[in-house]
Amino acid sequence: MNPRQISLWLAIAATTVWIAPAGSAEPAKSNYAIGERLHGGPAGGPSHTATYREAAWEELVPKDWDPVKDLRKLDFSQLDDADPRASRALDRMREIWDQAPVNRALDGAAIKLPGFVVPLEQTKSGLREFLLVPYFGACIHVPPPPANQIIHVFAAKPVKGVHAMTAVWVSGILKSERKNSAMGMSGYRMEAKVVERYEEKGKAR
Repeated sequence: MNPRQISLWLAIAATTVWIAPAGSAEPAKSNYAIGERLHGGPAGGPSHTATYREAAWEELVPKDWDPVKDLRKLDFSQLDDADPRASRALDRMREIWDQAPVNRALDGAAIKLPGFVVPLEQTKSGLREFLLVPYFGACIHVPPPPANQIIHVFAAKPVKGVHAMTAVWVSGILKSERKNSAMGMSGYRMEAKVVERYEEKGKAR
């Protein structure tokens, strides 16, 4: 996956309206823009999780997978909401994304990733289960990304002070496991040992 493909994914996703399920948590006010991604790098990663290799979201996508192969013939700029071709293309896109293949080479890998939180199970003691997504607004403001860009996270202990679209670092063991939830289809599961707030210069919280 490259930046051009990511931009195309977002452009296609933005052409459809997605409504959050009733009762879902609204994201807190943020300085991030829809589609914005977090910066990794040694300087920004957690200092106490040296046993976990920092991975890039692009690694989760098989190199030979083309998410828009079946849609290249359509010029979305020439279609409006009433065009049945647009509706069929978006349905097909969703089907392709939900069935997106994963990178089996990462099965069992000890990694850390920066991403945004989409809550699934919130308790009085904190967040226990959530989806981790690569860009702001995914599953909340815009449709879910492909399944190979969604990680279903199970925290080792409840995480406090984390809400919808909170930017975090997650460190743990990654496994291939497809699972559907009210907020999107995930292609990976992670048993998270560490979940901590992501801090970036110029992005005060």
